[in-house]
Amino acid sequence: MNLFQLRAFDAVAREGSFTGAAKRLFISQPAVTGHIKALEEYYQIPLLRRTARRVEVTEEGARLAAITRSIFGLVDEAQALLEANRQLLTGRLEVAADGPHLVMPLIASLRARYPGITVNLRLGNAQETLAALLSEHADVAVLTEVEPRNGLHLQPLGESRICALVPAQHPWATQSEGIQLEQLNEVIMVLREPTSTTRRTFDEACLAADVQPKVLLELDSREAVTEAVAAELGIGVVSSMEVSPDPRVRAIPLQGDGLVNHHLLGCMERRRSLRLIQAFFELAP
Repeated sequence: MNLFQLRAFDAVAREGSFTGAAKRLFISQPAVTGHIKALEEYYQIPLLRRTARRVEVTEEGARLAAITRSIFGLVDEAQALLEANRQLLTGRLEVAADGPHLVMPLIASLRARYPGITVNLRLGNAQETLAALLSEHADVAVLTEVEPRNGLHLQPLGESRICALVPAQHPWATQSEGIQLEQLNEVIMVLREPTSTTRRTFDEACLAADVQPKVLLELDSREAVTEAVAAELGIGVVSSMEVSPDPRVRAIPLQGDGLVNHHLLGCMERRRSLRLIQAFFELAP
């Protein structure tokens, strides 16, 4: 079955004339006539009746027109949907992030500029976020300290510094200029699990500086670290981008080498030209 012929017949049935059909399809009138003639001859059935004023469908033509109206009505709906996505009037973006602090302003900017876009955000640790992106369960991801690799497009998003998290009444709490990493040697600490990016950066800096803190607790969330510090179980560490207002604790910058984390916005290289993904990258500072 030739869909071009069916499309021409459908246009004539809708418009009631070959001229109207030609304008609807942006082709010449002889082309429309040729398609209809070929369709009628192939199936040996009259579909249209020409009168002095207009073109009318035959009984069989009316039955076919009911079918083609449904077929090409769905095609028009599909085209409208795709065009709306291309113009970012509608659409859905799957976003993954290893923390809420950088990604939330980006989502807010996207929603302000393109209010028809729906965003699904999944938060996880660094490994989970990268895995979601690589498996294409996420369209874009906010990542920390990710090494370049084939097939992955990365754009710098900013950097943060590792801070010591201390109880509000701790002697270091007033040292806004920061403390030296060496001051944490032999200090009792409560830290995230070793797979945490913040913990890994801190451990590598301590190893390079020959600093050996005493790790009392290993916890699986930033919130748990904050609660442990507030309970005076030890000193914690936190990224400067993840400091939340809490009168019970203070974040003090750590001074030393290797205490900076680099944050990136990533997507799969082969998908970076998709309009919605491009729009999200354009919002990055």
